[in-house]
Amino acid sequence: MAVGIGLLLNQATRLPRAPIHSHAAFSAAAAAAAAAAAVSSSGVPLSARHFFGFPGFTVAHCDASATYGLNDTPDLINDLNSKIYDSIHSPIKEYPLELKPLYYAFQFKIFGVTTLRAFLLYYLPLLEPRPPSDDDEDDDLLQDDSERPPVDLVTPFHKSLKQIARETSVVTTRRVLERITVRHVSQRTAWKYLKDAAKSSKRKAIRGMPIPEYTYCVARTTFRTHTLGVAAAWVVQSIVQVYKCFVRKPDSDDDQELFDEMEKFRLFGRKIYSVTIKCGFSLVFASIGAGLGALLHSHHGQWIGCVLGDLAGPVIAILVFEKLGCPLED
Repeated sequence: MAVGIGLLLNQATRLPRAPIHSHAAFSAAAAAAAAAAAVSSSGVPLSARHFFGFPGFTVAHCDASATYGLNDTPDLINDLNSKIYDSIHSPIKEYPLELKPLYYAFQFKIFGVTTLRAFLLYYLPLLEPRPPSDDDEDDDLLQDDSERPPVDLVTPFHKSLKQIARETSVVTTRRVLERITVRHVSQRTAWKYLKDAAKSSKRKAIRGMPIPEYTYCVARTTFRTHTLGVAAAWVVQSIVQVYKCFVRKPDSDDDQELFDEMEKFRLFGRKIYSVTIKCGFSLVFASIGAGLGALLHSHHGQWIGCVLGDLAGPVIAILVFEKLGCPLED
């Protein structure tokens, strides 16, 4: 009721004014009194009534032909109204965070694929036939089949186990880094590091971007999402180098005498430097490969290009630094 009184008094101010200017002041004072009565009657400020859902309080849309504002500025008011309307009715972008389990690498499917890949990596070279040479023919004449040295199957087995432990450690370390990222950065930044790069590449392809912009955006997204994986690989390889340089005992006593403490720190520094360079090249070339691969296929091309770039990065780093005369440590 108080709001209705205020509106009636506001309409009264639009009537032709008398020579005495006290009519507008009276109407303004009456409108203020009506607003104060509304506040006192409801116990809630008038500006906050819409938050509490009081019935009967509606917002009326002005007629399109009406103009408001000082100095005849309807365009400015309409522009502000359109921006406010767009901000209210535009969809809010969400940043869903999907954290995978901490022991994701030990799930049956993932661990099985890792084990199969590791054993194939070290046992397939043993099955490759070697072309016969002249020396082999001479050895065949001198030796029987029973005197040939047996094939070493233990060393590839040990290497396969080390490869399995290394891959599972990298995946688990990445899951830990993901949780640290979610805890210490904003939700928007964490989403950029944790989202699926292949799905993001597919969404970007739908927007119809130009080819240079699309390639750059895919490479940038891959760089962000691949950062945690490269950081996890760097952490694991650094821990391995700590074990090799400071914990593992030398093969002989002579090596122990020549390998003093200062030499250990120098070797460790060279190892960490090499690991850092290789990881940096892996991250850069994985991003470049993903951007180029997305031109062939928005989803699978991005993934294949990222894998190929990740594998080619350390190899390219070794070749580049050998050309520069400062080879990297293995």
